[in-house]
Order: sequence, then structure tokens, then C-alpha cells
Amino acid sequence: MNKKETLRVLKFVLFSASAGIVETVAMILGEEVFEIPYHYLCYTIALVMSVLWNFTFNRKFTFQSAENVPKAMFLVFLFYIPFAPFTIWLEHILADVNGWNEYLVLAINMGLNLSLEYLWDSKVVYKNSMDTNDLAKKKQAQEENE
Repeated sequence: MNKKETLRVLKFVLFSASAGIVETVAMILGEEVFEIPYHYLCYTIALVMSVLWNFTFNRKFTFQSAENVPKAMFLVFLFYIPFAPFTIWLEHILADVNGWNEYLVLAINMGLNLSLEYLWDSKVVYKNSMDTNDLAKKKQAQEENE
């Protein structure tokens, strides 16, 4: 892996970690403050908030894509068609039915999300549009002038 791709992965991990914080805080609020009775419902709300956060930052800064926002969001949505139901089911089965700690299950789901979404984003969503936005063009121009 070259330096540019290593930096891209690092950015993705860091922005995903920030999305993980958003997801965790939303989950805690749902569980502890609003006392939503079903872990999977708290997880679903938290996941949606996290996805929107992650999409916004990774599109602009990690993949530096000028891709049409609705098209890119639709492709991300396609990832979540199988992923969200599976992880919502996993949250329900492990936490609600089998009594696992809901935050442990959340961490498992976050790990799955981090690795699988990076692959999806880099190979599908932004495959042909990486480094095409204004930030990338500005950086390329600076590198050419050095």
C-alpha cells in the first residue's frame, strides 16, 4: 500500500471513530436517558446518525470526491440494505434475547461496519471519483508547484 492509500485508510479510521462516538452517544441517550425499551431500536437510530456523519466527512476529506451527492448516498444506502438488517438482528438476538451487553454488541457491529464499509466505499462508491473535489485539486496543484 502506498503512502497516499495508507493516509486514506488512516483518515477513514479516524472519521469512522468519530462516527462511532456519535453512534455510542446516541445509543447511550436512547438506552439511559430516553429509556427506549428495545436495544435494537436504539441501535437503529444511532446507526442512522452515525452513517450520515461518516458519509459527510469521508466523502469530503477521505475520498475527496466530487461525486454527485445523491448518487454517492444511494450507493452507500445499497451497502446498508443488507448490513443494517443483519446488525439490527444481531443487536436484538445477542442483547435483547441472549442478554449480552448491548455496548459489546455495538462494538462488534462497529468493527464490522468499519472494515466492510471501507471496502465498499473505496471499491464501489468512490471507485472512479477519488481525489476529484476542490481539496484534492488544490493539493495536486500545490504539489506540482513544489
